[in-house]
Amino acid sequence: NQVLEMFDHAYSNYMEHAYPADELMPLTCRGRVRGQEPSRGDVDDALGKFSLTLIDTLDTLVVLNKTKEFEEAVKKVIKDVNLDNDIVVSVFETNIRVLGGLLGGHSVAIMLKEKGECMQWYNGELLHMAKELGYKLLPAFNTTSGLPYPRVNLKFGVRHPEARTGTETDTCTACAGTLILEFAALSRFTGTSIFEEYARKALDFIWEKRQRSSNLVGVTINIHTGDWVRKDSGVGAGIDSYYEYLLKAYVLLGDDSFLERFNTHYDAIMRYISQPPLLLDVHIHKPMLNARTWMDSLLAFFPGLQVLKGDIRPAIETHEMLYQVIKKHNFLPEAFTTDFRVHWAQHPLRPEFAESTYFLYKATGDPYYLEVGKTLIENLNKYARVPCGFAAMKDVRTGSHEDRMDSFFLAEMFKYLYLLFADKEDMIFDIEDYIFTTEAHLLPLWLSTTNQTISRKNTTTEYTELDDSNFDWTCPNTQILFPNDPMFAQSIREPLKNVVDKSCPRGISRVEESLGSGPKPPLRARDFMASNPEHLEILKKMGVSLIHLKDGRVQLVQHAVQAASSLDAEDGLRFMQEMIELSSQQQKEQQLPPRAVQIVSHPFFGRVVLTAGPAQFGMDLSKHKEGTRGFVATIKPYNGCSEITNPEAVKEKIALMQRGQCMFAEKARNIQKAGAIGGIVIDDNEGSSSDTAPLFQMAGDGKNTDDITIPMLFLFNKEGNIILDAIREYEAVEVLLSDKAKDRATIFKGKMIPNYIIDSNLEMENMDQKLSENDSHKQNSEEATSGSQDVGAVSEEREGGGESSGVADSGSLSPADADSASVSISNQDSYVPGTDEAGAPEPACTSGDNQPQEQKTETESNSKVNWDNKVQPMESILADWNEDIEAFEMMEKDEL
Repeated sequence: NQVLEMFDHAYSNYMEHAYPADELMPLTCRGRVRGQEPSRGDVDDALGKFSLTLIDTLDTLVVLNKTKEFEEAVKKVIKDVNLDNDIVVSVFETNIRVLGGLLGGHSVAIMLKEKGECMQWYNGELLHMAKELGYKLLPAFNTTSGLPYPRVNLKFGVRHPEARTGTETDTCTACAGTLILEFAALSRFTGTSIFEEYARKALDFIWEKRQRSSNLVGVTINIHTGDWVRKDSGVGAGIDSYYEYLLKAYVLLGDDSFLERFNTHYDAIMRYISQPPLLLDVHIHKPMLNARTWMDSLLAFFPGLQVLKGDIRPAIETHEMLYQVIKKHNFLPEAFTTDFRVHWAQHPLRPEFAESTYFLYKATGDPYYLEVGKTLIENLNKYARVPCGFAAMKDVRTGSHEDRMDSFFLAEMFKYLYLLFADKEDMIFDIEDYIFTTEAHLLPLWLSTTNQTISRKNTTTEYTELDDSNFDWTCPNTQILFPNDPMFAQSIREPLKNVVDKSCPRGISRVEESLGSGPKPPLRARDFMASNPEHLEILKKMGVSLIHLKDGRVQLVQHAVQAASSLDAEDGLRFMQEMIELSSQQQKEQQLPPRAVQIVSHPFFGRVVLTAGPAQFGMDLSKHKEGTRGFVATIKPYNGCSEITNPEAVKEKIALMQRGQCMFAEKARNIQKAGAIGGIVIDDNEGSSSDTAPLFQMAGDGKNTDDITIPMLFLFNKEGNIILDAIREYEAVEVLLSDKAKDRATIFKGKMIPNYIIDSNLEMENMDQKLSENDSHKQNSEEATSGSQDVGAVSEEREGGGESSGVADSGSLSPADADSASVSISNQDSYVPGTDEAGAPEPACTSGDNQPQEQKTETESNSKVNWDNKVQPMESILADWNEDIEAFEMMEKDEL
């Protein structure tokens, strides 16, 4: 029931505030229309002005037994949606979300029509639209390899003068390998074989280009030559659904070659990438060498795929590790390190973990997974729910929000959560008759015997000799396994309970393990001391030279050809990569972390959290855990650059002012003199947003700023306008300035607030109505401070949860910001990563202290922090090892 209520909240707000736009912007309560909002880069390639969220949600409505809403939604799609727009979209995203959404909608529509209860008027209209879209995607396949271009213009195709696309040379493996389910289903529904043929050709080509000795595939491939552009391999971003579709294509289409390919890849994954409970990227040519020391959130789908494969034990292990990370940070960060610190802090409400939770519960019947699902529901309501829907997390450490609610949140998250808790009688059809696409769309299993227009020949054995003894062609009978040993799953999970908080995994590679008690394990970057002669000798052996610079810094350069052996050269390569990451980490930790502005008055009640830039002066909010709370007031003059002329309006309030015309510190002194208890500077650059701009720090004015004692925060224009709009609508607006978003139990302790803040089972509209019935003329300040019982405190784990990076723009902060394996270290003999500022206990295996931070003061005009890690290029020196080093260099361009 709670999942249904949450879905209604998200869906009704999309339909009311956003439709026919592609997505809802839940903080500003409006639709996201491509071209009318600041570009978010590749993320916007999913938007095609085709009411994306509605199409993506069609079959979810039927799963949730909302057949009336489904019928209305189908009529809207048929009547309103235009697929002939002059707009460039991602082939991959359009296939899984729009084509998959139309086919899933068609699948459940014909099922409902057959039952005779509703949809009697339906005559395959969604399938006709799917076929039209299929033909619009086909021009992307006009390559010699058969791999599709990554983007296509819905109106003009590719390479047309007006198409504005078709010049790309690279695509990701998942992008080209995640087509077969939708394209084959379209062929079998319509009897038009061309779609399945193109999708099979792309899959065949990727299979042929796999690395033959490791049987792994890279992340990025050249669509014309088939050369691997990025040679690192894992099960997360860029590859994930390629593996998923091989196994599911066997299930849906019954072609043994797909299963044989999947089993070959799976064997390689378990041999090289799986380091239980971790799944770490490796180099396809040297699979014993880890390619990075962090994991991305998209790999959370993999335990669910392992359940489908029938390999339950590692599924339980990885799922438990991910759950512990969620318990630490409330959500799964976009990327996290092998010692479970935040690497990229965003969380766009991804559903992959809920998907794996559902599959594990279906396989084991273990009620533990119901508790996991309950945790997911509670966290969504507690931290992501806002008045107009659910907002993505901008930073899991501060709890700040992003004005974003992706279509997959409605298409997948609620579907999997509902199915997790639903009994058979809660469903109006048998879910076992369908297979889920990667976007959780439903395709009927009877397609396997319909319109088989493709000549199925087993192409797999042309490329490899398969040893069938390695493969189980049947799944284990979990009905026997789990009832007979009810402690089975618990015995696997138990050792992982404390892995996130109390252990300090070394991420030892298999090369080190193979050394056993023989030679010493390779020198790790975290242990390196420039003053240790033994360490310098090891560096020399690895081909790494150490240069003392005049300014006191130490520079490390690797000449791989000078290494004592190829194994030493590999160790040196790993050492340099670790050093780059450690250096990047130190640079991050020298910056102040982002802060939070939380709107606590009616009707927000703490549910909207804005990402704010910190100031290098004034009150340090990280040392005042309760933060600063007060009503906001706009100052006069608005720029705050002279004496405040309305001090009576500002006294004991948090002053709002505009950026520009004088130093930040001068603004702070003027509002402090007028009696303000804090200040918020709003960017004067129209349309600027924390969604698209890197974090901004306000610098001092070069003078002593000890006289400034109030907190000062900076909001970009878009976030600032959310507060200004709230003032216009509600007059009295109260905010909390803090280092991270506070639990509503803390904010409203001892005060009356509406029950729905505690219990999210009620709809928002009902609650706001109750408030207005009580006293429609009461000031919002009274409503916000009127009394409450405890809602449940924020977990203590969260206090020490994330790393103390102050970075909002993940794109510019990849550990491999270096152009090559060269890194400089400032003024220190020993080099170790800094411990978390927030008070987490220091792991036993970490030694050393943070280096003192050099304070810089800059004028406002030049106060944007330089986030770039500048390092000297070494491509000429490393020419002999370009193949191995490429994987690390390309990580700079990693995108999730």
